[in-house]
Amino acid sequence: MNEAVVAADVRKQYGETVALDGVDLSVADGEVFGLIGPNGAGKTTLVRALTGTTAVDGEVSIHGETPTGIDADRIGLLPQSFAPPARLTARELVDYYGGLYDSARDTDDILATVGLEDDADSWYETLSGGQQRRVCVGIALVNDPDVLFLDEPTTGIDPAGRRSLWSVLEGLAEGGTTIFLTSHSMAEVERLADRVGLLQDGRLVAVGSPAELIDSHGGGSRLVIETDDSSAAADALAAEGFEATAEPTTVVIAGVSPVDIGDAVAALSAADVAYESLTWTEPSLEDVYLQLTGETFEGAATPGGSVVAEQTAGDASATQAGTASQDSAGSQDSTAPQDGTAQEGAR
Repeated sequence: MNEAVVAADVRKQYGETVALDGVDLSVADGEVFGLIGPNGAGKTTLVRALTGTTAVDGEVSIHGETPTGIDADRIGLLPQSFAPPARLTARELVDYYGGLYDSARDTDDILATVGLEDDADSWYETLSGGQQRRVCVGIALVNDPDVLFLDEPTTGIDPAGRRSLWSVLEGLAEGGTTIFLTSHSMAEVERLADRVGLLQDGRLVAVGSPAELIDSHGGGSRLVIETDDSSAAADALAAEGFEATAEPTTVVIAGVSPVDIGDAVAALSAADVAYESLTWTEPSLEDVYLQLTGETFEGAATPGGSVVAEQTAGDASATQAGTASQDSAGSQDSTAPQDGTAQEGAR
């Protein structure tokens, strides 16, 4: 498959701060590539390097041409920070930015795509934060680009709007658009990306499909039992052959399958050990992120429960519960100054 975006040994420093430290990557034509990493890892700097809006050492090409040499009509960019004129309406903004290109999509079509038909004639400054971000996404789509760079595209957008935009991006990908996406939402990246790269301290430390990264770095499934007597619970489970680890208020059983949950519950009941809840989790891209970055958070043992049991009146019952994915909202990458215009980004 042809390569749409290529970076070789890309380096960038701001004074003494190393923002990019020898980044190598390639994105295939028609691929959705997701870039994740902590704040300050260099994600925005890498987007700027790939789009030619900051000078870097190393080699960057888009469809075989330099980012500043390729026809601007072929590139779309939504910067992390983008503030169009506030006293123009959504319709006027899409019209204006569409006029910067030789060929642009129909304005009403763009507004419908991003769900702003009913607010098309509202001033940008009167729109909610999520609606403003939708306008910005629409502006990035006006030229129907071959390669689309999106830096935190769904920041500030409500869950329903976020999923609507995910469907838009999936449709673009199905139509052959190459998409380079940065996000702090692991659910967003896991759903959209064909491959994911994790950037840390200016280096790509892991690249692969979401499934490959989860298999390599996510760890196994686990059952987390919340109890006031974790020591007794661990002993009871160990007696039945479970490898249980006692923590202050929980017991964690690693590598347990859903069919074994009943045996664990029976072991606790037989030992007369009370518990508040049981949560079974499968590894996700969020677990990969935490493992590779070394970051932790309170409650990290149970990031995404999919089977929950609560003990009531001495009787254990398990009920199915939907997996809840937490979206990190729009933390900014602080390694570089922020770009302000979509047209500059296209160049």
